[in-house]
Amino acid sequence: MKKFDTGFALAGSVMSIIFIMLTNYLTSPNYPWFIYPSVSLLLWPIGVYCAKKKKHKLFSVLCCMLIIVFLIAENLIESPNYPWSLYAIYPIIWWPILVSLGKKKAGTMTVAWIGSLSIILYYSILNVTLSPGYPWAIYPAFVLLWWPLTLYHAQKKTYFEYSIHASLLVILFFIIVNIVSTPNIIWAVYPIFCVLWWPLSMYYFVYKRRT
Repeated sequence: MKKFDTGFALAGSVMSIIFIMLTNYLTSPNYPWFIYPSVSLLLWPIGVYCAKKKKHKLFSVLCCMLIIVFLIAENLIESPNYPWSLYAIYPIIWWPILVSLGKKKAGTMTVAWIGSLSIILYYSILNVTLSPGYPWAIYPAFVLLWWPLTLYHAQKKTYFEYSIHASLLVILFFIIVNIVSTPNIIWAVYPIFCVLWWPLSMYYFVYKRRT
């Protein structure tokens, strides 16, 4: 039976998709809802084949392509006037990129900085071109900067310095959001005060205890 695992999965997937398409056409032809279960069903033979052949890179590439095609199709069906699928496409592409690089290369600072800065630039361009009314790119930028920051201190095992640098990043983020969102109300001091307890607790309960 194991010899026919991939063929069985493919045949089962195709027959199920055809059945769902017919059901869609007969019951509600005005809306192509069959695409949602079809995406999941296509992952079945892809996953079986790649797992059997141990082709993890191929699995990431095929799944990436399938997800992107699904998002574009959904975008065109639901809201063709606004290309919201672009917000997800580039970050998804980094899945096969990281898998192709391998665990050793993917865990380097160079890859972390290239990935982080390129995605930040990508979202900044989308922000300026598609929705220039509010600089929302600061939010994904804040999240993405944790990638190289955390990796650097994890490799160096400088956990106290990490708490300081991470706190500075959080404080800077709150200040920028405060200025951008509500410049007339100074509310950033409240979360900043809470954040300062992180490096202080690291110092007094870890380093001070050793002396």
